[in-house]
Amino acid sequence: MNLFQNIPAELPEELSETLLEAKYVRIERIVSKGHCSPEGSWYDQDEDEWVVLLKGRAQLVIEGVLAIEMEPGDTYNIPAHQRHRVEWTDGDSETIWLAIFYE
Repeated sequence: MNLFQNIPAELPEELSETLLEAKYVRIERIVSKGHCSPEGSWYDQDEDEWVVLLKGRAQLVIEGVLAIEMEPGDTYNIPAHQRHRVEWTDGDSETIWLAIFYE
């Protein structure tokens, strides 16, 4: 698999694909194009998440801590139950994330 291929021309919704799943880890490719978290909503996950932005641009907001403008190569580790949201992603081209969820 190539992380930059097999992306639909139209993305009415964010695309999330599980690439690998094992006992304590799950790896996903997430493709956004102008997508963001719904207004007023926050992710609050039971597992830790490490993300790397592979392509595009985005803003990740960590509740009560900071807002991070991300570019290709930027990473961030989100501890379990740290509320966060995606404020915006580039609307002109795909934003491709690799997300590793772990316990």
